[in-house]
Formats: sequence, C-alpha cells, structure tokens
Amino acid sequence: MCRWSLLFLWGLLPGSTPGGTGRSYPHHALLDWEGKYWLHWGHEGSTLAFRLEVQTPGYVGLGFSPTGGMASADIVLGGVENGSPYLQDYFTDKNRELKKDPQQDYHLGYAMQNSTHTIIEFTRELQTCDINDKSITESTVRVIWAYHHEDIGESGPIYHGSNRGTKSLKLLNPEKSNILSAALPYFDLRNKNVLIPDKGTTYWCQMFKIPVFQEKRHVIKVEPVIQEGHESLIHHILLYHCSNNFNDSVLDYGHECYHPNMPDAFLTCETVIFAWAIGGEGFSYPPHVGLSLGTPLDPTYVLLEVHFDNPTYQEGLIDNSGLRFFHTTILRKYDAGIIEAGLWVSLFHNIPPGMPEFRSEGHCTLECLEEALEAEKPGGIHVFAVLLHAHLAGRGIRMRHFRKGEELKLLAYDDSFDFNFQEFQYLKEERIILPGDNLITECRYNTKDRVRMTWGGLSTRSEMCLSYLLYYPRINLTRCASIPDIMEQLQFIGVKEIYRPVTMNKQITRFRVHESHVGDVGSFSLSTDKVSQKDTEKDCDFCLQRIPKSKHHSWTS
Repeated sequence: MCRWSLLFLWGLLPGSTPGGTGRSYPHHALLDWEGKYWLHWGHEGSTLAFRLEVQTPGYVGLGFSPTGGMASADIVLGGVENGSPYLQDYFTDKNRELKKDPQQDYHLGYAMQNSTHTIIEFTRELQTCDINDKSITESTVRVIWAYHHEDIGESGPIYHGSNRGTKSLKLLNPEKSNILSAALPYFDLRNKNVLIPDKGTTYWCQMFKIPVFQEKRHVIKVEPVIQEGHESLIHHILLYHCSNNFNDSVLDYGHECYHPNMPDAFLTCETVIFAWAIGGEGFSYPPHVGLSLGTPLDPTYVLLEVHFDNPTYQEGLIDNSGLRFFHTTILRKYDAGIIEAGLWVSLFHNIPPGMPEFRSEGHCTLECLEEALEAEKPGGIHVFAVLLHAHLAGRGIRMRHFRKGEELKLLAYDDSFDFNFQEFQYLKEERIILPGDNLITECRYNTKDRVRMTWGGLSTRSEMCLSYLLYYPRINLTRCASIPDIMEQLQFIGVKEIYRPVTMNKQITRFRVHESHVGDVGSFSLSTDKVSQKDTEKDCDFCLQRIPKSKHHSWTS
C-alpha cells in the first residue's frame, strides 16, 4: 500500500475533503500508453477545471497546441518541491522556445505528492484575453503533456525527453448521466481473434447481424470494449448500418477495409450509427430517446470498422475489441434517427493539390427537408448530437443552419478537426429542424503536402464532407446530400472538349462510382435542376441534389 509522505491542501473549497478540492470532474482520459498520466476535467460557466494524476515525483506539464507540437503552445507546469506546491504559466513561440508568461492565468487549487506520484488541481478561464494563451472552444483541442522525475528548480524545467505526447480531446462536451442498472442486458459486437498486421495503420472491417429480439427494444448506451493491453492500439471504431438484403453468409469473415478485394457487401454500409475514438467516452442517449431494435425498420446487418495503430510494428497481436450495446424493453418516448447530410461521396468532389486552404460545401436543401418533414413531422425534428466527418486533409467542419433565408447559430462546428479523433458531439441544447429549413456542411481542407488531385471517396487519402445528425422522432429520411454539377466539374479539372457529350435532358442514366464507393447506386433522372432517385421502394428515403460548382468551392493561394 502506498504511503503518502507529503500532503498539501491549497485553498480548499468549503465542504471539500482531503484528497482534492471537492470539485466534480465528469470527464477523464488516459494520456499516455503506459498508464502513468491521467487527466480529469470539467467546466462550469466560463471556468475550466483540471486534475492531473501523474506517476512522477517531479514536475508535470499540460498544454494546448494548434498542431499537437511544441510550437506556439500554451503550457502550464506544476508540482511540489521541498514541501511547497507551485504552478506556473508558460508559452512557446513558433521556434518552440519556452518562456514564462507575464500574465499568469492558471490558478492552483490543490497539490499532493509522494515518492511516486504527483496530483495537482487547477483552473483557468475559457477566454483569458492573453495573446499567449489558447482560447478553449467547442472545437477539438490538441492537448500536449509531459513530465519529469525532477522539479523545475531555479534554472527552469529540465527537458522531459520521451515523457511527452499529444491527444486530441473535446474539453467542452456537455456532461451526461451514465447511471445504468447493473442488471441491464447488453450484447457485444467485437472482433473475433483478429491478427493485427505488423504495419503502422490497418482498417479492419467485419459484418455482424444484430441479435434477433421477440419484442422491440431500445439501446440506451454504447461503450467501447477494448481488449486489455490494446488501449494504445485501437485508434477508433465506427459502426455502419448496412443493407438488410443479405443472408448470413456475409458474416463468415472479416477483411481489411478499403482493399480492392474487400467483399461487395461492405460497400452497402454507408450510414454511421456510432463512432468512438481513442480518448473518447461511451455514448448515452438522452433519457427520452433510444435506438430502436427489433422492428422491420431497424438495422439487421452492421459493419464494424476498427482502426489499428501499430507504430512499432508489433507482431502476433490478437484482438477482440469492439462495442457494447446496453438495451431495455422499457421503451422510451422516441426512436432515434440519423441523417447523413453534406456532399454525396463521389469523384465529382475534388480538391486541388498544393492548397493551404480549400473549402467544399454539401447542401441539405429546403426542398428535401420540406418534402420529408411535411409528410411525417410538420412540427420538425429535434437534433441532440452531431458527428462531423472528413478524412486526412480535413482541417475544419461547420454545420450551418438556415431558416427563411436567415442563418441561425451554427448547429455544430469543429475548427480544429482531427481525423484521428471523431465522436458524436452532444449539443448543449436540442435544435429543431423545421420544414423549409436548409443545412450546409462546410469543410475546410489543406493539401499543401500533395502533388495530385484529391478526389471524393472511401480511402483515407480521398475525402469526404459529411455531418451525421442524431435526432428524434425518427422519419423516413437517411440521407440529404448534394452533388456538384457534373459539367462544371469536368471543366474545373481541365476538360476542354467532350467527344461524347453528357446529355442532361432528363435522360435516365445508370452509372457506377469509379472507386466502388457506393457501387450501383440506382437509376437517376438527370435534369438541369435536380437529381432524384428512381427507386423500386415505396418511399424515397434520401434526397440528392446537383449544386453548381460555385456553391461548392472557394480557395486561397
């Protein structure tokens, strides 16, 4: 048992107890691979509070960086030296030189240390009005961390060596209750003895069949199940809704995702049901909403995508990680639905190389929403969470909301998008989408390091511009997207003459996306205004409109 040799309580709040300030920290994350650095945090009003628990008798550091590196970072260092707690505000310039900030904006609340561990608690304002500090917003924050076995001393901090790292987090995610009955049933969708390849990055896909229930159920929470020892290897997990028109033969084996030999069945799995990324937490549905299972409208087959990150090329690793779904027969008031909005994933979405900034837009038009909502929910739908999605060139995503020609507050945004950290964002307040509203998913890209055109597609080197809206009550709309004008796109990429003209006079045209992203997507009626699917189903469950190039692209040199 560890015996505390030093105990320092600094400015304890009324009613607090030894061991901390008594403050609640609803969020936590393990920052390092070895389990030595834990970060706990929470915010109230304009104040953000932190608790660091680090296996070191020396100083600990935490910072916020625009890129995840040391350049232009906002840093705080703290610890306990010779019986006295300390906390100091630093910053770095573009050359990574560490300097003490003349305006000290971090405030110590508590410090404790023994021969092996240091614990400190402190606060700061979200906006400090200090040019050397980073403002904390709802966007992704690149958190940097470090520690050393010695304290700072009079000469300043000693270089931390390899005891450092970075992790992307959303520090302002709202707190949600995760209290569940211990007897609540659950089922797992997990890898089955998957051999992790001895290479840096692997995306592994496996189809599953949802358990068959005799009566309707509601999933009320989803959480990751990470195999012990693989916490640093599982980078993210996505779950997609697939076509129900299969038999169980598709369940026999998994395969590397985005591979030329990937089974065709995987190509029908497009709509994200759930997303988790390293550092993320489980997702709980609001108390009045659940994910429906057991009815003809619900998913039967799903695809689990697991991103393995194996930078040291370890061999012989067997993985059984996945997701756990807690469900109940005590049905909630509403069924949750999900809408994919943005740019239809196709080769018509293109981004030039060498661009420090390039923007694309995907439109969920008022015509689409009006048609879908007026038929089923003229009073509108309530959005409670959003997942913003792009690939490796993505730098920022915004979900814009318009009503009667006026732009409302952003529905969701992430101005510091990180492909390696994607999860659903709870909205602070539910947002109502009404008939006649329209939504624009705006994506910002950087292709300075690329010499070839970037096309829309499934590969991580290709791009997407999508928003996934979790909402209630569920309606018969799963996708509301746009596609750039085909003729203008051909001109945009340098096509000067077409020997076999593309006819646009309402001619029925059957086509296949070249990258086999969506396969044969059905027959489309192409006109100068719209692209509307001619489907054999009774009801159209998605809207697709063709938008002129001018509404999709803007760029700076």
